[in-house]
Amino acid sequence: MAASLAKKCAAPQILKTLSAPNLRMQCGYHKKVVDHYENPRNVGSLDRNAKNVGTGLVGAPACGDVMKLQIEVDEAGKIVNAKFKTFGCGSAIASSSLATEWVKGKSVDEALKIKNTEIAKELSLPPVKLHCSMLAEDAIKAALADYRLKQEGEPGEETAVARN
Repeated sequence: MAASLAKKCAAPQILKTLSAPNLRMQCGYHKKVVDHYENPRNVGSLDRNAKNVGTGLVGAPACGDVMKLQIEVDEAGKIVNAKFKTFGCGSAIASSSLATEWVKGKSVDEALKIKNTEIAKELSLPPVKLHCSMLAEDAIKAALADYRLKQEGEPGEETAVARN
């Protein structure tokens, strides 16, 4: 019985068939995971071509989870908006949702300090789901790297302007 439940709970399809109380009871997901899964925050997309938007796209081939996390940064370097789209299990969706909440209002440097261990602790993720919080941290870092790359401008842009 326990082995069949463990297999069921590792499968993303179980999330579609169980209500929140049954999910917690049968799979041991913490109520925060269920809340972020059933009521995800900041789902959507930002304009990936905007200079003040950073986009991170990461995936875990072993489990099939894919996360896209985007940040929008104001002139002062503060993250004013964040969006995500995730294909994966409830823990991956919850980790993405929480990550977007946590980056909002932070500076780019502060957001870089968010660690997967903090996300996992907040959501009370079981050890088998720690890779979801690692993906969320990687998605934040990738979005910040994309944003910083856009701030540097195109290679040769300065010389082209100087010649004109």
